[in-house]
Amino acid sequence: MNKLLIILLGVLFFNCNSKAQNDSAKSQTEKPKLNGKQIVTELEKLNFFNLTAKEDLNESKTEFQKSYDELSFFEGKMRGESLIFTDNRFYFIDCETLFEGEGLTQYLETVKITFEKLNLKLMYSDEISNQAENRWVHKIKLNGKPYVAYEGVFNDNDWGIAFVNFIEMLNDQLKLQKSNERFYPISSGNDGRMVLLTKEQFEFVMANYPNGKDSPKEINAWRKGYGL
Repeated sequence: MNKLLIILLGVLFFNCNSKAQNDSAKSQTEKPKLNGKQIVTELEKLNFFNLTAKEDLNESKTEFQKSYDELSFFEGKMRGESLIFTDNRFYFIDCETLFEGEGLTQYLETVKITFEKLNLKLMYSDEISNQAENRWVHKIKLNGKPYVAYEGVFNDNDWGIAFVNFIEMLNDQLKLQKSNERFYPISSGNDGRMVLLTKEQFEFVMANYPNGKDSPKEINAWRKGYGL
């Protein structure tokens, strides 16, 4: 009887000790959830607001804090009634406009402002557009290097392909100019969005914001998700 009691007490002690160790390990690995003010502070440490004009800085930070606290949503403030963000990192891209007509150069002009803020060059030239029946070849040079904006037969993924090609050509130029910034897609279609982030900024966002349809994605994951 005493032997059985000792065994039972031993099992009970082992289970309690294991639970205590698990709880301790869990408490060490789990980080407390940040609030909006802390999110802004951490983004500031990561130089997220280094492209924001001084006159827009307080308003931009307030919007990020509010968006996080109220919606857990990663997005800044637009300037007035425009589709331009005050932080100069987020961009609205209407993928239909990007795909058709002069949309490519229109959005290159928009992004060029941020390149200049980073002391980088973004010059485009030699745009070529050749269409034969249902096939289209659309090319352009950025800083003298040729890129394909779209090439192939028209299909249901036209806009998505143009959007990915646009981001990849920009990221290639950022890489060539030794910038640690990259564009990440967030949404496509007529309400397309992308954001410019360093790797550290991207990892911070992924660790502290919900990972859903309104989260930035790495371009390979985006391609896979949309079958491009």
